[in-house]
Amino acid sequence: MKGERLIYIENKIMDHDTAVKCISNWKLKNDKVVFTNGCFDLLHKGHVSYLAQAASLGSRLVVALNTDGSVKRQGKGDDRPVNDENARALVMASLGVVDAVVFFDSDTPLSLIDLLKPDVLVKGADYDPKETNPQSKSFIVGSESVRANGGEVAAIPIVEGYSTTSIINQLQKK
Repeated sequence: MKGERLIYIENKIMDHDTAVKCISNWKLKNDKVVFTNGCFDLLHKGHVSYLAQAASLGSRLVVALNTDGSVKRQGKGDDRPVNDENARALVMASLGVVDAVVFFDSDTPLSLIDLLKPDVLVKGADYDPKETNPQSKSFIVGSESVRANGGEVAAIPIVEGYSTTSIINQLQKK
């Protein structure tokens, strides 16, 4: 038997249609919807700091999570993701700052951003909100779409010394 709190957490993990309806309801209440995306494989201090700061830019935080297939195509290594998409989604949804978790299987979340129409699009500071060249590594995918809908694009400072890759490397040394 599942407890109330587990059900509450699982209900934050949504398919695209449910997320659209949920976001529409939030916007009717004048909630400002923030969107970010990533793999979030081994959750660490850097992730939590980033997500908390992203959530502070609005009323609701939506996290688009790469599916396992999408992570594999990023070329992060044969051993990635360490945790499968369902495990990553449950951990992400358990965070109090996260209001919704939605999967995306494409190489970028552009179609999901176009569908959900967030008010704020956020990435880490290794991206540049002012970059307009889609070929640049610092370009934020979806920034044009968000701005066209009257939204804003922001970058959050990265907590130095914390990355999933460095954690995996440390574990492999032991």
